[in-house]
Amino acid sequence: MLLLTALLLGGPAGYASNIQVRAEGGALLAALRDAVAGDILHLAKGRHQGGIVIDKSVTLLGETGAVIDAGGTGSVIHITAPDVTIHGLEIIGSGGDHEKADSGIFLDKTADRARIENNILIGNLIGVYVWGQKDALVTRNVIVGRQDHRMNDRGNGVYVWNAPGATVSYNDIRYGRDGIFVNASKKNRFIGNRMRDLRFAVHYMYTHNSEVSENVSISNHAGYALMFSDRLIVKSNYAEDSKLHGILLNYANKSLFSNNKIVHGGERCVFIYNSNRNSFQKNWFEGCDVGIHFTGGSEKNKVIENAFLDNEQQVKYVGTRWVEWSESGKGNYWSDNPAFDMDKNGVADTAYQPNDMMDQIIWRHPLAKTLLQSPAVGILKWAQGQFPALYPGGVIDSYPLMQPIAPHLPKLWQENKITSSGAQK
Repeated sequence: MLLLTALLLGGPAGYASNIQVRAEGGALLAALRDAVAGDILHLAKGRHQGGIVIDKSVTLLGETGAVIDAGGTGSVIHITAPDVTIHGLEIIGSGGDHEKADSGIFLDKTADRARIENNILIGNLIGVYVWGQKDALVTRNVIVGRQDHRMNDRGNGVYVWNAPGATVSYNDIRYGRDGIFVNASKKNRFIGNRMRDLRFAVHYMYTHNSEVSENVSISNHAGYALMFSDRLIVKSNYAEDSKLHGILLNYANKSLFSNNKIVHGGERCVFIYNSNRNSFQKNWFEGCDVGIHFTGGSEKNKVIENAFLDNEQQVKYVGTRWVEWSESGKGNYWSDNPAFDMDKNGVADTAYQPNDMMDQIIWRHPLAKTLLQSPAVGILKWAQGQFPALYPGGVIDSYPLMQPIAPHLPKLWQENKITSSGAQK
């Protein structure tokens, strides 16, 4: 049984001892002092003294109701040893010092292959800080951040810094600043997390060759903010009720965005700024002020087989070049395209242009909206319909689809039936 327990928890097997730790002052500190690598510390129900440093490859396994509380000072658990597992604990009471990165769990640079799983972390400045080690796993935790400061002054649910191989999966993260913030890292995987009431659900900075898939963002300022990062795979994510953007790209290049669903995305379902050579395929953009807004020199982005539904403006592009959004006879679906399909091949018989000259005038001069019902504007729109050469450039879809392609929703969305209020049905 001991060997099986050690294997299940991922700790070193063969010589592990089970150590019972009572919930009384100093008991946990004494148990850690006397433990050797491979030991499993079983924390009894009740409150244990936090502010601990784990410098041996041990497992902390909590009984139901076991709490570690740092009393408002420093990090609750600071891990410096490799191959440490923290499982089944409630972790509370970190300090509030950003400079010291006070956290519920702080993984130091030497804490390779740490496993943080099935814990509840409430009210800490930073939930889990993954700081510079390799192959960390943060999975199936509930992380509830602080609400007592302005959002930008709070900490992140999971903070990943220069931690190659880190996986953050199936966590439920609410409040605080960003759900998952990653900086200066590579080869990370963020999978199946649910994030609510935050600034950004996932925030990338200077992180490459990584994956963001099957996550759910509800009622955040932005869903997936990807900045200064290249070669990302962003697939099968969901974002609802984002106040600003469903997906934000800023200097993000050579990445794949597929099967994502963005609904009621506030100002923009997708905002692309100075981001190049990305591929958007089989995504669903619905109910935003703007479906896709791209600007700032964004070029050579492939946009095919996406669905644009009921956005006030399907595309915002202020430029004089023509940009083709189709490939190999396949374009995108546009809910406001009144075209016909006489040969029944699933592709409209005429090309679609989501913007005209008047759109560009209004974007540059918002007060021009007062002229929309004037006879002059009507004549201009009629003339462009008769003489396409009058168009000033913009997006053209030469093969618009007649039916939208539904993306694959995240498993987490299907299982939990999350509503925009955060409740489960």
